[in-house]
Amino acid sequence: MAKTETNTYDASSIHVLEGLEAVRVRPGMYIGSVSTKGLNHLIYEIMDNAVDEHLAGFCSTIRVTLEADGSATVSDNGRGIPVGMHEKGISAERLVFTTLHAGGKFDNDAYKTSGGLHGVGSSVVNALSTYLHVTVKTGGQIYEDHYERGIPTLELKDGLLPVVGKTRESGTTVNFLPDDTIFDKTRFKEDEVKSRLHETAYLNPELTIIYEDKRGPEVEHIEYHEPEGIVGFIKDINKSREAVCDVIYFKGEAEGITVEGAFQYVNEFHENVLGFCNNIYNAEGGTHLTGFKTMFTNVINTYARGLNILKEKDVNFTGADVRNGMTAVISIKHPDPRFEGQTKTKLDNQDAAKVVSKVTGDEIVRFFDRNLETLKSIIGCAEKAAKIRKTEEKAKTNLLTKQKFSFDTNGKLANCESKDASKCEIFIVEGDSAGGSAKTARNRMYQAILPIRGKILNVEKASIDKVLANAEIKTMINAFGCGFSEGYGNDFDISKLRYDKIIIMADADVDGEHISTLLLTLFYRFMPELIYEGHVYIAMPPLYKAMPSKGAEEYLYDDKALEKYRKKHKGPFTLQRYKGLGEMDAEQLWETTLDPETRYLKQVEIEDARMASEVTEMLMGTEVAPRKTFIYKNAQEAELDI
Repeated sequence: MAKTETNTYDASSIHVLEGLEAVRVRPGMYIGSVSTKGLNHLIYEIMDNAVDEHLAGFCSTIRVTLEADGSATVSDNGRGIPVGMHEKGISAERLVFTTLHAGGKFDNDAYKTSGGLHGVGSSVVNALSTYLHVTVKTGGQIYEDHYERGIPTLELKDGLLPVVGKTRESGTTVNFLPDDTIFDKTRFKEDEVKSRLHETAYLNPELTIIYEDKRGPEVEHIEYHEPEGIVGFIKDINKSREAVCDVIYFKGEAEGITVEGAFQYVNEFHENVLGFCNNIYNAEGGTHLTGFKTMFTNVINTYARGLNILKEKDVNFTGADVRNGMTAVISIKHPDPRFEGQTKTKLDNQDAAKVVSKVTGDEIVRFFDRNLETLKSIIGCAEKAAKIRKTEEKAKTNLLTKQKFSFDTNGKLANCESKDASKCEIFIVEGDSAGGSAKTARNRMYQAILPIRGKILNVEKASIDKVLANAEIKTMINAFGCGFSEGYGNDFDISKLRYDKIIIMADADVDGEHISTLLLTLFYRFMPELIYEGHVYIAMPPLYKAMPSKGAEEYLYDDKALEKYRKKHKGPFTLQRYKGLGEMDAEQLWETTLDPETRYLKQVEIEDARMASEVTEMLMGTEVAPRKTFIYKNAQEAELDI
């Protein structure tokens, strides 16, 4: 007998998500993730609207408060969101908070430049909040509106907001409580919020941002006001480093795009070039940074030849040579920016590259013509980098020109059979015993296993020649297939990456975490695109296996899970604690850590490049005092492995 039940696909199968329902169904599309990063992003979306008011010339002070009840309040003294009747038949404020792609950012007369390109910020925050309360002061009146999970709860009077009072002030205050059914955690991460606020103050020297955290026993109050602007930003980033020259600042405008830049050289190998468009940090860079880097390299090479530092037979300095030791901030104001994704991590406008290149070329040539000694010290940094590069280049080229998908020099890499990078993943496994189990347990079609011996080199403390001489690091570079840094014979090219996921698989103890940290330091300093483009993960092997006398066995991934299991499980059970991956047999390793259907992975993300660089330098660098201070300050938050 034929089945009467069928999977039909007709007009009734097409679902339209009305209003803000789409945001609640797929929040990651709008704020990047539902982790702490996405949670903090809610504050930034509202704050960026206030900053746009400042850029338009109507706001001088922004207040950001983390309230005792877990909500956040963002207040400004701008013009106030328009509350008048919109042509759609309701108050403009109601439209802004309930409709995607509605706002003043699409009107060039209202905002010449803005960070809120897509016009979804306010409505997305509303949709992802348990409640959101708006207070608008404008035209001598005070108006209020209230929403619960994106749905308005206040009744309009003839389509307009009710007046609740009178005032001589103007501005907008938004208070919201993140929805705990959407977010993994609903406690805002104060360090990241403070860093973002400070960054915004540097980019807007005439703006004052007041931060308050009312969640602790004492209210934390900080006022951010940075009249030196991005010059102060560079000084702050380099405060603990040996400077080669003073901060160099330039500014210019062309084709309606304003370009502001500052850079300084320090006596270190790393470069740190940060890009901003309309006050939004572009973690993955973009066309503005491409324009700056290309022109800066050309200018330095031209001067080096003019000063006879580079002889006729010498090849030009590479971009990496020229940026050796550079810390730079490039901030542009663009009337019509295009970003890749709502979270605006990469600028895509081609005219930005052209304008930044022109302004950089004009302004730094003018500076260097008048400051020859500074120019020579900068060229000296490039010479030092070129010398190291040439020393290592031959060995580096030999290392990276091996046949694709080959075994590494020690024969340790067990590669996968597929050559489709989008489906392949590589596990970097701590120890030979765990590596052996992983090789047996894996799906050979898509999963590669690379065991490493113990702890790799701490690249934060090592010179580049030692980094490139390290056997474990060379093995990883060879396995990934996408090169290394820039200027060492095979520049990093993310498009050549052989695996979609690079998964660090270490024991769930202090040594395992140290190994993970060393690997992340390597990736962050020399292959940051791996992290920025979401390819790096940390496997989460279980800590315990609970085996009840009756019922199914269960893997428990942390002490909280064990506590929860003890509360809900009434009968007796045997508890096995895994001290290392090597204690699991192949079947257990597959079930808990390798099987895509059942495993837990943590994706590694970087929200704040300045903070990431500072913390990496502090915790992994050569200076002991700052590390000791950090440990004392954060001792209460440490998880002890005793």
